[in-house]
Amino acid sequence: MQAFNFKVPTEIVFGRGAEEKVAEKLPTYNAHRVFIVYGGGSIVKSGLLGKIENQLHSAGLFTKSKGGVQPNPRLSWVREAVKEAIDFKADFILAIGGGSVIDSAKATAHGTANPEIDVWSFWNGTVKLEKSLPVGAVLTLSAAGSETSDSAVITNEETGKKAGLNTPFNRPALAFMNPELTFTVPKKQLVCGIADILMHTLERYFTNVKEENALTDRIAEALMTTVIDCSYRAIKNQTDYDAMSEIMYAGTISHCGLTELGRCKDFACHKLGHELSGRFDVTHGASLTAVWGSWAKYVYRDDIPRFAKFAEKVWNIKDGTEEERAQAGIKRTVAYFKEIHMPTNFTELGIGIQSEDVLAKLADSCTAGGTKTVANFHPIDKIAAIEIYKLANH
Repeated sequence: MQAFNFKVPTEIVFGRGAEEKVAEKLPTYNAHRVFIVYGGGSIVKSGLLGKIENQLHSAGLFTKSKGGVQPNPRLSWVREAVKEAIDFKADFILAIGGGSVIDSAKATAHGTANPEIDVWSFWNGTVKLEKSLPVGAVLTLSAAGSETSDSAVITNEETGKKAGLNTPFNRPALAFMNPELTFTVPKKQLVCGIADILMHTLERYFTNVKEENALTDRIAEALMTTVIDCSYRAIKNQTDYDAMSEIMYAGTISHCGLTELGRCKDFACHKLGHELSGRFDVTHGASLTAVWGSWAKYVYRDDIPRFAKFAEKVWNIKDGTEEERAQAGIKRTVAYFKEIHMPTNFTELGIGIQSEDVLAKLADSCTAGGTKTVANFHPIDKIAAIEIYKLANH
């Protein structure tokens, strides 16, 4: 096992009624003026937003709320939120929603704490983030794991670039996680979230690290099998508390860093998928499953034993040679994505077959004009990116 540092400072309040403890917990993080961010109108219609606002007001805290966060969260929205949060003199940012809302809250916190700096400068790497405001999250969708992760993704609509930022300042201070709040999410969001959870661990399971890493492997394998098993139950009955709670907890574990300890991230499919989301505004989880099978077919020969192990531990595939098991594991994973109605190619993603020119532009953006490679299991240069996109282009 390789050396690692691991620190996840997020306090997790998990279970039925978790959101009822917001007013009790926020003052312990010196919150006085709470800027609340959320997405569409569902939390308004359900009464959740009003419930949390009333809690905070009763505890003597001031609030200001801003909705309108969209999937693939927009830089323009964040810039508006930063201005409003600064005017409000916010000292705590509270997200009520899923990954896009939490990522927008993180960006709002960074921008509010650094009013002299355009927030996009942190994402394009021209300015190093050195301070931020505390962020809390009331989770309503199990997916991105942003409630404990050190990452946040924002889309710059002007350039079509979707970029991620990893920093300890992205770790939320608090996460309130009540699985019951996920019972009414649309089915598409449920399955996209399930896929995102799986991909966060798949992208850590397949890396270039060859050292023995038994415990981290077993945690990753157990997480994936648990999510797969519970996904069938959850899709059938979204009010199955046990299934939905396991999925919610798995989402947190999958992206907090635990399933990469002693290894590293690969995230090839995330890089490839971000280009699809930035250009076509497709759902994040869908962009990942649309390219995973093509990526796996392109790279699996780099470590056939690893793919064979994945096939055995996750899918119980034990027959055949190592290569046959490796290929069978890839096919079974792609079949699973189809079973839960997730796309596995561009047509199923809803963008149709793309021209060679578009594929080249996607690859060019992914690799900074062909000047860098992404990932480490199989470093993806511009040529490799084009080939993987071609495999998915049907």
